Amino acid sequence: MASSNCWRCLSRPANASLLPLSRPSFSTTAFVAAAPKASTKAPARAKGEKTLRIKKKAFVKTGKPPAPGERKAMRKRIVLSNTNALEVAGMKDLDAEMVDSMVRGEDAVLDGALQSKGETHEDVVGKVVGLKGETVDSLRAVEAFKTTQGWGLFRRPGLLIREESVELCRRMTDAAANKKALRLVIDGEKGSGKSLMLLQAMATAFVKEWVVLNIPEAQELTNAVNDYTPVDGTKPTLWSQNTYTANWLGQIGKANNAVLQNTTMRKEYKLPIPVQSNISLARLCELGARDPDVAWPIFQAFWSEITNPGRRPVLICLDSLSNIMQTSSYRAPDYSLIHSHDLAIVRHFVNLLSRPTSGLPNGGAIIAATSRSHAPISKSMELAIKQSEEKAAQLRGWPGKVTQRDPFEKSYDERADKALQNVEVMRLKGLSKVEARGLMEYWAQSGVLRSRVDEETVAQKWALAGNGIVGEIQRGALWMRI
Repeated sequence: MASSNCWRCLSRPANASLLPLSRPSFSTTAFVAAAPKASTKAPARAKGEKTLRIKKKAFVKTGKPPAPGERKAMRKRIVLSNTNALEVAGMKDLDAEMVDSMVRGEDAVLDGALQSKGETHEDVVGKVVGLKGETVDSLRAVEAFKTTQGWGLFRRPGLLIREESVELCRRMTDAAANKKALRLVIDGEKGSGKSLMLLQAMATAFVKEWVVLNIPEAQELTNAVNDYTPVDGTKPTLWSQNTYTANWLGQIGKANNAVLQNTTMRKEYKLPIPVQSNISLARLCELGARDPDVAWPIFQAFWSEITNPGRRPVLICLDSLSNIMQTSSYRAPDYSLIHSHDLAIVRHFVNLLSRPTSGLPNGGAIIAATSRSHAPISKSMELAIKQSEEKAAQLRGWPGKVTQRDPFEKSYDERADKALQNVEVMRLKGLSKVEARGLMEYWAQSGVLRSRVDEETVAQKWALAGNGIVGEIQRGALWMRI
């Protein structure tokens, strides 16, 4: 009976669902005393009492702040020699005789003895040649060297002779001999050596005494960092970048001083400043570099002079082609964006690149290189490069069809399509194992590669570098440490 009463006491009442839920009234305050709160108020100060106040010390400036442009100069500083590196014995210099030997397929200059004319250029490929001091000065003046190319690791600058180097040298020589213009776009993966191929083309032109013009980075023309002004009497409006043009003329005059110093003006031009009738072209570039307001008219007169019949061949290069195949960041007075082809220097280069007939009556080359690292994507440029490669493959017997435009793609640029419809493309791939071994042996002789260079090491580095991408070989062999 007692057990049933206990069961009734513990059982749930009938109206339990109607009762409100409540927490137990058990509290810890009965067992734990509340801790006293720390006072946040300062203690009361007696009347007339003084307190000690310590002031913070002023920031001590050590040294002077960098001058305007000093940070940019340090960022773009390029070191071309390393006194700690070893001198490579037997390395020949690139000169006009060596260029002729590469074109003819002879190896007489590299081996130091007269060879038969039946040899091919395979004996030249895979060797590193040096650059003479005057060639280095000219290349530095036109800003052909890049900060990411690792020139400061070696005793002096050197270039690897590749299959594409010999082919480009041969085509440039043929263009000069036949008084034609070579119009070429160099394309390839990131790190495949596109900028170095431009540098080799410029070095070849300098030793052959051509007139060389170089736009080292097309982004500087289109990202709205230079002053610009409309050119009078142009419809549609053409925009000139006077300060950039003045600096460009200064680079041209300094780099080609040996050729331009002995070349005088033949015609008279209506220039904003008085110019002597028989002034040398080097002096003309100096006048344009001195005053930005007259730089563009002087450049037009300079270009007219170097393209007169009987002058030297001309090479004009541009890096990062996709930057000029779209709308720029500049704005017109009505706040509309200005197309890159409406900028004076860009239009000058594009007209030469897209002209079906020769724009260089004395022969020469117009060479542009793409960039795969930081440049914007141009659908028109990508399509034009692909179509050009497919057309060249059809001539060699490829049975496929040429890729057509995507009808649903809205990112095409009509002006870029027109400019690139007839250009030739040189595709840079990875180095061959022979070229990779020659490059690694040069590194070992310079003292910057401490590992043994044999077939196993070359095959390993070549495979890990994506089948010979030269930038990845340099990263894996010189910069990475385990």
